[in-house]
Amino acid sequence: MSLRNSLTLKSLCAGAALGLAVAAAPAAADPSNKWRIEISSDADSAGTIVFELLPVGGEPIAVAVQVPDETDENDVADLIRDTMEAQLAGRYSVEVDDGEDVLVKKLDGAADFDLRVRESTVADLGINLDRE
Repeated sequence: MSLRNSLTLKSLCAGAALGLAVAAAPAAADPSNKWRIEISSDADSAGTIVFELLPVGGEPIAVAVQVPDETDENDVADLIRDTMEAQLAGRYSVEVDDGEDVLVKKLDGAADFDLRVRESTVADLGINLDRE
């Protein structure tokens, strides 16, 4: 193999490795003091929604919400509120807004946080997360 081919191969390998590293890197977090969880449509199956709350400078908190089959969007919001309230009491306020939305707000002294859906096994349930 010539020196030129060897350098080209090394450049291609380095570029591929860099591309994989960038693709594997998590998206940049954009913490907020309040999040809105918007639920749209009814649950077409029983399943679990796993939310992950990531406080700045703290450990991630996973919240698993069990959803029965044929649960309407307002009742899904109530289940999310009840489950999050039980797990996040004292650090975050959780309330239902407009029937199908859930607001999660930090309390005084708590860190801003990022929120994501880590997993959902509930069929046809729309979940949208918005920073407030």
